[in-house]
Amino acid sequence: MLLSLIVFLPLVGVALLLPMRPENKSLLRVTTLVVMLADCLLSIYLLLAFNQSASGYQFEENIPWLGSLGLRYHLGVDGLSVLLLFLTTLLSWIAILSTWRAVQLRVKEYMIAFLLLELGMLGVFVALDLFLFYVFWEIVLVPMYVIIGVWGGPRKIYATIKFFLFTFIGSLLMLVAILALYFEHAGLANGVRTLDVTQLGNVHYPLAFQIPVFLAFFAAFAVKVPLWPLHTWLPDAHVEAPTAGSVILAGILLKLGGYGFLRFSVPLLPEATHYFGPLMLTLATIAVVYGALVSLVQKDWKKLVAYSSVSHMGFVILGIFVLNPQGLEGAILEMFNHGLLTGALFLCVGIVYERVHDRELAHLGGIARYMPVYAAFFMVFMLGSVGLPGLAGFVGEFLVLLGTFGVSSLAGWISMTAIILAAGYLLWMYARVMFVKLNTEHYAAELVDLRAHEVAYLLPLLALVIWVGVYPDTWLNFLHPAVSHIIAQASAAGGLAAR
Repeated sequence: MLLSLIVFLPLVGVALLLPMRPENKSLLRVTTLVVMLADCLLSIYLLLAFNQSASGYQFEENIPWLGSLGLRYHLGVDGLSVLLLFLTTLLSWIAILSTWRAVQLRVKEYMIAFLLLELGMLGVFVALDLFLFYVFWEIVLVPMYVIIGVWGGPRKIYATIKFFLFTFIGSLLMLVAILALYFEHAGLANGVRTLDVTQLGNVHYPLAFQIPVFLAFFAAFAVKVPLWPLHTWLPDAHVEAPTAGSVILAGILLKLGGYGFLRFSVPLLPEATHYFGPLMLTLATIAVVYGALVSLVQKDWKKLVAYSSVSHMGFVILGIFVLNPQGLEGAILEMFNHGLLTGALFLCVGIVYERVHDRELAHLGGIARYMPVYAAFFMVFMLGSVGLPGLAGFVGEFLVLLGTFGVSSLAGWISMTAIILAAGYLLWMYARVMFVKLNTEHYAAELVDLRAHEVAYLLPLLALVIWVGVYPDTWLNFLHPAVSHIIAQASAAGGLAAR
């Protein structure tokens, strides 16, 4: 029952918050933080108890749910999902701690929204029944919509509507794909009705069926990644979201799309995966370069980091669809690293914005003079995002490029240019904000160095960024059996040989 406890502990937090008075903001914050920290500790225990050498799913919970329809309450984790589960619980309490001073309006509703958001994200990563997965997927949509729409910036209504339309339409198409798999499996398996992932992959679906189902899944997962050209909702959502919303959006929600491709599209639809492989590699390569190029010309600090996510998540899709061990392990590690690094970058942007209420790069400068500790933290996260060896960002991108060159030298060489561009826009941004002379003198009085709670939530991210960069085997060892299983499923229909 460990997985159920991890997934539904946030719901206990909601039950604790409901009877509390809205004016008691400190108690609301402390209760939420304690619940999320407890969930993080449970996920760390799960990591320690996880058998890295075993294949298949672990800590499974599999009981009948809607028996007449063949639907089950089936939870389980492998190396892929256990890392993302830990990342979710880590960034959730960090996001709440980052709002300690910033959010004063409707604190009770804000905390409840974040607890429900965490519940949905955790459920997505452990659900092994497609209907259950869809329920958790939809749960995620509502609280994030509310967080941006209520606590967002001046254009929050536009951003929330755009976010909702993109993700909701994709979700509806995914529901169509799920229903199609349900009925097709029953037809191919002598009337056995199920949406259990472990059973859906035991039959071979005709290519003519796989192609439209793959496209329907693509509509949901590619929007969530987001993959070019379905990325346009992301910068608006990031710019208007509160800092904690941006941290969760970049750190976790974008991973839902990559996870969906890895868990469902590739193993269940292997022939369609190979059929659309060249197209996916092309779109991913464009996303890698496009995101970096657009980041170069951004004037808004937050929008620059948002567009960099398009580039980094392009590497994830590239690694997934080269369909070799280096690419897949690099893609999964890149998802983990991106959550740490981009989440940290948004936190750093939020720290300055909370003090000066300005994100225009032209209005900022000289921050290192007033906030030297902050500048040191930010430098490490920035260099990690650039891909400096010894920090987290390097290992994932290196493995993805290694896998890409094994399939397409052209895609590999083009994607490498994004690393050069990333160095350009991130180093320029750091130099501009930290060292250029301050343009507006009254900002100086507001630029107080890191407070105790800010150090408390940045330190774990700093430690992990260095740990993954210096000794990545700690994390890669979780991935070997899961990646081998995904490749075995993807090649089951002879797709790799055909390729």
